[in-house]
Amino acid sequence: MNASWLPYGRQWIDDSDIEAVTAVLRGDWLTTGPAVAEFEAAIQAAVGAPAVSVTSGTAALHAAYAGLGLGPGDEVITTPMTFIATASAAAMTGARIKFADISPDTANIDPAAVEPLLSSRTAVIAGVDYAGHPMDVDALRVLTERVGAVLLEDAAHSIGGSYQGRPVGSLADITTFSFFPSKNLTSAEGGAVVATQPDLLAEIRRFARIGRNLNRDELRHSDEGEWWYEMSSFGLNYRLPDVLCALGISQLKRLSTFVERRRELVAAYNELLSGLPDLTLPTQRDGVSPAWHLYAVRVRNGRRREAFEKLRAAGIGVQVNYIPVYWHPVFADSGYRRGMCPVAEKFYAEQLSLPLYPAMSEADQLRVVEALTTVLV
Repeated sequence: MNASWLPYGRQWIDDSDIEAVTAVLRGDWLTTGPAVAEFEAAIQAAVGAPAVSVTSGTAALHAAYAGLGLGPGDEVITTPMTFIATASAAAMTGARIKFADISPDTANIDPAAVEPLLSSRTAVIAGVDYAGHPMDVDALRVLTERVGAVLLEDAAHSIGGSYQGRPVGSLADITTFSFFPSKNLTSAEGGAVVATQPDLLAEIRRFARIGRNLNRDELRHSDEGEWWYEMSSFGLNYRLPDVLCALGISQLKRLSTFVERRRELVAAYNELLSGLPDLTLPTQRDGVSPAWHLYAVRVRNGRRREAFEKLRAAGIGVQVNYIPVYWHPVFADSGYRRGMCPVAEKFYAEQLSLPLYPAMSEADQLRVVEALTTVLV
């Protein structure tokens, strides 16, 4: 990558991370060994609920939906302002996806838009913590309780954040995380599912471990030798190996540092960009402490593409997050039509993510601000 190129997000790896991975490479385990259990325990300590580590944020969503036993006849209500996996992982189970519009201030799913979509078949309401701002958990909880649904929080952007003083991960019935390099901490590829109900987490773990049942009390043939195991249901191999868990353990130790640096950069952006024409800055609701995975501005009056192209030409890796999910051909070809979530579509037309990552310097940030100012003024 060109040294002058500023990405919109990137990992921060230091010597402690390298030493942690090297120690595993010198040891006896590369795949499923002691680092897996240690990583899962560290996640639980950080987020307040037991965890299962998996190979990606997409795998986390798939394992969560599969662990719930979703299938044809079930309905999942989710937001279109997310990466497709929030919806596609549920659709792959045979469940029907309903898209609810977003709140214009946070770009999170709007509980008022969810309510008319509720039915006796609603199995899951899946919110997303867009840009790291936790979803409106209390309002969504009221809706899930009304129809007996599960509340799922796609927290790919928000580990280290909190809602009403409670950490993300302890809020919903199921929470999924992503540890991709651009996220708030990384295990290279990787993710996790946490759940507040032990039985549910056990089903998720079983699916993510190829359906393998190692609980001898549940075996159908328990009189065989110690080699014996049984596949009690179908599953997939979503096991995160020790070598990647070691990186995740090391990164978790610096999570608070990562989040605090992101908050400092957001505060600086807010001050430096205040008053620029045709620009709306991100908001923060009372009682919420975002993890700030993205610094998502809105470029108004049809100027988003101009800003995108000129900033990229200047070596600044801005990004658009995201294309409304139902615009993608895989959903459009199934009958979903543009116009169904107008707030999300307007947000998409204006959204632009500016570079934001903990290792970003003040000089890098000033370069972004100066380039954007040149475009808009």
